[in-house]
Amino acid sequence: MKRIFSLFTVIVLLLIILPLHADDGMWLPHQMKMLKLQAQGLQMDPADLFREDGTGLMSAVVSLGGGTGEFVSGDGLILTNHHVAFGAIQRASSPEHDYITGGFIAPERSLEIPAYGYIADVLLGYDDVTEQVAAVLHDGMSYIEKDKALDAVVKKLIAEAEAAGSDIRATVVPMYSGNAYYRFRFKHLKDIRIVYAPPRDLGNFGGDIDNWMWPRHTCDFSFLRAYVSPGGNGDAYSENNVPYHPKSVMPISLDGLQEGDFTFVMGYPGRTYRNYTLTELKNSMLDLQTRLADFESIIDFLDERGRDNKEVEIKYASRVKGLNNALKNYQGKLEGMKKVNLIEKKKAQQDEIVAWINADPVRKETYGNVVPAIDDFLSWYRQRSSRNTLLNNLVSGYFGSTLMSQAHFIYRAAVEREKPDMERESGFQDRTWEDQKQRNLLVERGYDLATDRAYLKFRLRRLMDTPVDELPAPLRDVFAKNDPEAVDAYVDRLYEATGLADPQRRQELLAMTPKQLLALKDPMIGLAAACEKELAAMRDEDRAVNRQYQELKQAYLAAVLEMKEGGLAPDANSTIRFTYGTVEGYQPADAVHYAPFTTLKGVIEKETGAFPFRVPEKIKELHAANDFGRYEDPRLGDVVTCFLNTTNVTGGNSGSPTLNARGEQVGIIFDMTYESVIGDYYVIPALQRTISVDIRYVLFVTEKFSGADFILKEIGI
Repeated sequence: MKRIFSLFTVIVLLLIILPLHADDGMWLPHQMKMLKLQAQGLQMDPADLFREDGTGLMSAVVSLGGGTGEFVSGDGLILTNHHVAFGAIQRASSPEHDYITGGFIAPERSLEIPAYGYIADVLLGYDDVTEQVAAVLHDGMSYIEKDKALDAVVKKLIAEAEAAGSDIRATVVPMYSGNAYYRFRFKHLKDIRIVYAPPRDLGNFGGDIDNWMWPRHTCDFSFLRAYVSPGGNGDAYSENNVPYHPKSVMPISLDGLQEGDFTFVMGYPGRTYRNYTLTELKNSMLDLQTRLADFESIIDFLDERGRDNKEVEIKYASRVKGLNNALKNYQGKLEGMKKVNLIEKKKAQQDEIVAWINADPVRKETYGNVVPAIDDFLSWYRQRSSRNTLLNNLVSGYFGSTLMSQAHFIYRAAVEREKPDMERESGFQDRTWEDQKQRNLLVERGYDLATDRAYLKFRLRRLMDTPVDELPAPLRDVFAKNDPEAVDAYVDRLYEATGLADPQRRQELLAMTPKQLLALKDPMIGLAAACEKELAAMRDEDRAVNRQYQELKQAYLAAVLEMKEGGLAPDANSTIRFTYGTVEGYQPADAVHYAPFTTLKGVIEKETGAFPFRVPEKIKELHAANDFGRYEDPRLGDVVTCFLNTTNVTGGNSGSPTLNARGEQVGIIFDMTYESVIGDYYVIPALQRTISVDIRYVLFVTEKFSGADFILKEIGI
């Protein structure tokens, strides 16, 4: 462990000079030149994929905060998934204007509507800051001292980058568990508008039944547009703003693909765990099992509340969709792990690493204790983490009550903003404060007060059997009665006495100090403050604990990188990545073979007359008349709806462009197959498949179904 920081230079050199192996990789831009892509089938200059001046093809790909999109016109038109844009569609909808069900078209730019809460980050470049980070860490420092030193240097590096402009955002991200650090710079575009969204019967065809499954026929796309100030700054929404003019635009091809064709994907994948140890994998499996039951209960509760109330259904549609998506993903992971005996595969992988370490005295001295040290740490950590998770979920805006999470945000913001800017948690610094306040205003579009009150009762009742010492201190007296009705009465008192139901009042409270907030005697604020007192103590403990864990993982990954001579892709962490593969079907079970293409014929075959398999009449008419126009695939005599390839993606890649060998967009990533979701942990090449909606289906629906020819003209089709 004493050698770990002296290994920084060795690791960086390994990543620069040695060949990489792409069988399971999500690669950073600077690593692409070592992948021998033209030998793999790429028919363009790899140097044209990423250029520091922003003219490379990768600069047309944008991060949409949990999803990906791509510029397809010089006037800031962004193509992404319907499910990536779904939050904006839901927030813009009402029972009177239900854009979820009916879709949305803005035939004129003046009619485009705000995509509330959406931001597009355009990559400007990135640099290796490993040496600057390593320079602040010294022998003899405690874990908490190291954490504080890292926090300070990261904030300094970000501030230096963001000094270039008010719409510049930067992030410093560790790779390989901290063996390398990179600083990414973005142009931060805050005025995003909805241009076109298909109706739910197309954009979410198959619903949760088909989700993660193949064969698939979902037309999962939407068009957004990015706007900037007349001076080109990424300002918030204004009627005076003008369309953004990107330096790079994605070219589109109607030529289609054939089995065996080379393809590649560029996007912002969220998280993968391929470099987990065996014990980390086992712990993650236990967590997945726990979350399954929790997600099912929340989905059932919200479905019941919205069953006869259209307004409630619309407000919670995005949350229910996200929970259903995660639920099926976790089910697929657990089934897949068992089916391929992943624990044994992971054990064999780890045994190989340990054997390599022990085969050399120097390696054994450097890394010999790291695997058992990680095992011991995780055994201890798991015993202390349940209370931490419970308390965080209570104040979470996703798993907890919306009003409770608002109370906690208001109080915590007041505490943080009394500190000097550089000493605050990053989410409360001045650089992000306006975005945070705007995001807080949006909660009104995603919750219903009566449902929120019932939901908090429901969540607290589920804690009735929790050991007392794991419960938040301010709730222990309520639970001591062991009476569900006492819990309900407690929640009723909170909601009847709080002033937080008024969104304008919540904005006013954001300007108050902690002392002023507590003087209000608002019971919801009081509960949030009590919870925050416990959470703050936990966070202080966790800073040191997490630093200890990070160093153990850093040593483990240093060993793996040395063993593989640098030929290892970093786990996904929401930074820009490149992955490539070929168009291929697969065999999920004995005597079952899936072809790599689906067609409009399959859409008609799935028709039931009810969502999620309801086909719009015009689609049926177009298919019956073979009115496919320029979107017909000449080999199949139909419109190709979706296709498979062997690229490596995960959550966050949704909306990423799938490109052909010439670097032309031929599809949009929207899913993985059910059998390949375990690829987040371990890639099984025979099963690893990504699902894209074919660009010809996207344009067929846009033009032939919706008559939105103006979009086709804008993108040059």
